Amino acid sequence: MRALITGGAGFIGSHLSEGLLNRDYQVSVIDNMSTGNLDNVKSLIPNPRFELINASIHDESVLNKAVRDADVIFHLAAAVGVNLIVDDPVKVIETNILGTHSILKAANLYRKKILIASTSEIYGKGVKSPFSEYDDRLLGPTTTSRWSYAASKAVDEFLAFAYNRQLDLPVIIFRLFNTVGPRQIGKYGMVLPRFVESIIAGTPPQVYGDGKQTRCFCDVRDAVNAIILLSHTESAIGDVYNIGSETEISIHELAKLVNKVLGGPIYEPELIPYEQAYNPGFEDMLKRQPDTSKIRNLTGWEPEIALKDTISDIASHLGHNFEKD
Repeated sequence: MRALITGGAGFIGSHLSEGLLNRDYQVSVIDNMSTGNLDNVKSLIPNPRFELINASIHDESVLNKAVRDADVIFHLAAAVGVNLIVDDPVKVIETNILGTHSILKAANLYRKKILIASTSEIYGKGVKSPFSEYDDRLLGPTTTSRWSYAASKAVDEFLAFAYNRQLDLPVIIFRLFNTVGPRQIGKYGMVLPRFVESIIAGTPPQVYGDGKQTRCFCDVRDAVNAIILLSHTESAIGDVYNIGSETEISIHELAKLVNKVLGGPIYEPELIPYEQAYNPGFEDMLKRQPDTSKIRNLTGWEPEIALKDTISDIASHLGHNFEKD
C-alpha cells in the first residue's frame, strides 16, 4: 500500500508517516513547509519507502501525480492554530478551502479513498457536552475572525460529503480534539507545548483567560492509531468521527500538572486576559469534550497514553532531563 499525506511534515503528519511506515506502507508526503518542519521527518528520509515532496497542494501537476500513484490519501494540510487564525484569516480561509478542493478534485479524478482531517473547532462555542458528530453547531459573528477557521473546516466537510454523495468518492472525515505530543510547538498558540517550554525555561506558564475553560488532550500516537483504523474500515466511508480523549481538565489545572510532572520550582500560572493575548472581542470555548462512542463502537479504538506521560515525552523531546515518577 502507498499512502499520500498532505501536510505530512507537520506535527500530526510526521507521526502518521511513522505509523504507516511501521505498518509496511510506502509513504509519500507533500508539504510546502509553511507550518511543517523538515526536522519532523528527517529521520524518515533515509527510509526507501518514504518520499518527501516539497511542494504546495495547489501545484496541480505535482498533486495529480502523487494522487495517481497512491492507494489512500490522508489530507492534513491546513492553516491551524489560534494565533494564525487571528493574525492571518485570509491565509486560513484560502489554504483550508482551496486546498481541500484541490485534493478532492485530484482524488476524484483517480478514484482514490481519502481521509480528511477536521477539527473540534467545528462545534464552535456550543455549551453542550460532550459533543457528538451530529450535534448542531454554534459559531460567533463573521465580524470576528476567530470563527473563520471553524467556518472554513465546515466548508471542507460539506465539500467532502458532496463528493461522496454526488460522485461516490470514498471519503472519511475525522475531527481531532486537542491532539498533543512530541514535535508540537507553541508558536501557533498550542497550549501544552507553551506550558512545557515555560516550565523548562523557569518562567510561570501563561494562562489565557481565567483558566477555567476545559479541554480534553489526546496523545498524537493514539490519534494516529485511530486514523489508520478508520482507513482500514470500509463501513467508515461517507461519515465523520470524533477522535480525542474524553477526560476533561481545566487549563489552569493543566498548567499545574505540567509543573508537577516536570518537577523543580512550583510556578503559579500567570493569567493573561484574552484582549491582551489576542485582540479585543476574542471569544473562546468554555468546554470542548468529545463523545467518541461512534469510533469506539466501530473500531474498538480508545486512547491509551496518559496525559502525564505525554507531557514527559514533550519535555524529553525538548531536551529536558528529569526523573519520571
